[in-house]
Amino acid sequence: MTEVIDQLSTFLSNDILKQPEREIAPDEPLISSGLIDSFSLMDVALFIEDTFGVRIEDTELNADTFDNLTQLASMIESRKQ
Repeated sequence: MTEVIDQLSTFLSNDILKQPEREIAPDEPLISSGLIDSFSLMDVALFIEDTFGVRIEDTELNADTFDNLTQLASMIESRKQ
C-alpha cells in the first residue's frame, strides 16, 4: 500500500499542487482542509482509474471516502484485480 500512497502523493504534489517539493502525509486531509478542490478531485479520480485500473463512482468523490491518501490507497487495493 505504501507504493500506492507514494504514487498518489507524487501525482498530487507535481500535477495538482504544482509543488514538487511538497510532501503529503498519508493521513493529511485533502478535501476537508481545502488542499484540493472539486475540480482537482476529478483529475485525481482519472489518475487513479488510469494508473491503477480501478473504477471510481461519481458518488464517491467526497471527503467521506476520498479525503486522505490512506483512504484512497485502501480503496484502490480493495478494488485491484
